[in-house]
Amino acid sequence: MKKSALILVLLISLFSNTFYAQTQRTAASAGRAEYIEVEKGVKLHVTDLGEGRPIVLIHGWPLSDEMYEYQYQHLSRKGFRVIGITLRGFGKSDKPYGKYNFDVFSDDIKAVLDQLKIENAVMGGFSMGGAVVIHYVTKYNSAHVSKLALFGAAAPSWSQREGFPNGVPAEAAENLIKATMTNRQDLIASLGTGFQAKEGNISKNMERWLERINLDASPYATTESIKSLRDLDLRPNLSKIKIPVAIFHGVQDKSCPFIWAEELQKGIKNAVLIRFEKSGHVLFLEEMEKFNMELEKFAK
Repeated sequence: MKKSALILVLLISLFSNTFYAQTQRTAASAGRAEYIEVEKGVKLHVTDLGEGRPIVLIHGWPLSDEMYEYQYQHLSRKGFRVIGITLRGFGKSDKPYGKYNFDVFSDDIKAVLDQLKIENAVMGGFSMGGAVVIHYVTKYNSAHVSKLALFGAAAPSWSQREGFPNGVPAEAAENLIKATMTNRQDLIASLGTGFQAKEGNISKNMERWLERINLDASPYATTESIKSLRDLDLRPNLSKIKIPVAIFHGVQDKSCPFIWAEELQKGIKNAVLIRFEKSGHVLFLEEMEKFNMELEKFAK
């Protein structure tokens, strides 16, 4: 009986000491949420690293904020708080049935930045994300944002239309949309090679990494968002942008031709165009060091 009582006392003492140690432990995390609710039942995945002036990054189609791995590594150690937002339907964000257009994407970004109380941010967007951030700053009058960076942007018009002959022809756009619904895996497998200026600019492992990120997207969102991009014409919005703008673009980009960057520079007052001579569409990987340094310089 005495032995049982002694064991019980020892167990209680051990549990009490463990509990006390746990409650006294200093939190290792910064307490930042990895998921932020933007409407009832819809949460977006957010990567939030570093301290200092915020840089908000929006991914391309059909990627996720994971594409900015090497920008997070660099910028979070250079005095910036770098925040990557994955749009609904992509990556680790929720993938609800519903609308996937640029009003929805902009509204979601606004909800995230409101909740994080972000101010004086540099906002950057890649490819379709470039169109998203142009739409955002013009819809919300640059709320939370004081500078804008465009990376291989699918803008001012992805589609060929009157007055913009260099866009994607209607038949090619429809074929791409059809491929997302009938041959998505093969389409995505071709992007890794097609995005580069030349094969070998990025490693096969990086190609597979991008492919895996792309395949994480909702098939439905993949189709609906590219349909929304097809219908979007941002040319009337460009003159509304009053904040400093830097345009990063690969000279050898086959997905979003360099002439689109020149059109953006013409339409946005005082925009600066930074040429990536050795890059195609994935300039953030093909000329990673230059990309990171130019973004750091622009943000400062």
